[in-house]
Amino acid sequence: MNPVFRDLKTSIFEIMSGEARRLGAVNLGQGFPESDGFPDVRQAAGDALMQQSNQYAPMRGLPVLRQAVAAFYQKYQGIDLDPDRQVLVTSGATEAICAAIISLISPGDEVVVFEPMYDAYVPLIRRAGGIPRIVQLSPPHWRFSQADLHAAFNARTKLVLLTTPNNPTTHALGQAELRLIEHYAERHNAFVVADEVWEQLVFDGPHLSVLHLPALSQRSIKIGSAGKIFSLTGWKVGFVCGPAELVDQVARAHQFITFSTPPALQHGVAYGLGLPAERFDEALAGFRESRDYLVKGLNDAGFTVLPAQGTYFVNIDLMASGIDRPGLEFAFDLLNKHGLATIPLQAFCESDRDLPVLRLCFAKAQESLNKGIEALKAAR
Repeated sequence: MNPVFRDLKTSIFEIMSGEARRLGAVNLGQGFPESDGFPDVRQAAGDALMQQSNQYAPMRGLPVLRQAVAAFYQKYQGIDLDPDRQVLVTSGATEAICAAIISLISPGDEVVVFEPMYDAYVPLIRRAGGIPRIVQLSPPHWRFSQADLHAAFNARTKLVLLTTPNNPTTHALGQAELRLIEHYAERHNAFVVADEVWEQLVFDGPHLSVLHLPALSQRSIKIGSAGKIFSLTGWKVGFVCGPAELVDQVARAHQFITFSTPPALQHGVAYGLGLPAERFDEALAGFRESRDYLVKGLNDAGFTVLPAQGTYFVNIDLMASGIDRPGLEFAFDLLNKHGLATIPLQAFCESDRDLPVLRLCFAKAQESLNKGIEALKAAR
């Protein structure tokens, strides 16, 4: 392979989902719900498609959506944002991450990332000319220490890229961990990009954002996702929020990537963000019920399930479950021999370590979860 292409591999999600379709397998791998999101939010977008303009939206996003984002974060997280200067609408959170990386680092800059991590991070960092500095996290708690950060940061550190709650580990960063990041980011004058797309799917307490810590908030942006909030993952509507000068910088990259986001979807999201709190509580309760259902089924089948603090996912510790096999090998056996698509956490690691942990998505119908449990039992 041409070395230019080596950091742009086919993603594990594309591989597993493609094979699941080909084989007719149950897909507990890719993180999309089997229900189709909030119906009235979809209706609002449909109405806007016919009644509102379908021409280019403003580059920063429709004013009605930027105002709705600011009001949403003030209501649910106590974060005050100027919708005109501190909110940017992007075509999905991944586009926001891309725009943030290419706008905030220059060739040779180092970026601290935490492994396992969303698989887009390192390829985007490298294509921007950056150098990833990887902090390896381990089960069951996936926490980092002061020594880890001391080893990762140096004079070339320009950016910290984190996810909370984390995909794939589900770990939600606590106050002490964010304080450590704050200390090292200040010490080395680094920016922080927080991928917080799972903020409405935290099961064990309120979401803690980088924008909640006063000093950290001055050098951080948070990224949100309407697709995750409303279980409409195909919509690809994201938000960038933070200090005006950082949002301005990200917008300079965004204007050359997608420039603007479909206006009808923006109207639908603006409507949805104004829904009563009870709607979001009901959605969270439904996902918690699905999580607990899958965890109980896996436990009853003899599997060791790691703590699941947020997101759509639970993780099986294969070694603790008595399965002494590489995670990638076990995942492909599950798919090819037992008709179940999952994602091994090894695929979220840039370093060449075997991480014998398997990620399953519980945002599915009970029938799919039951089929997944039965396939795992058969694979043992």
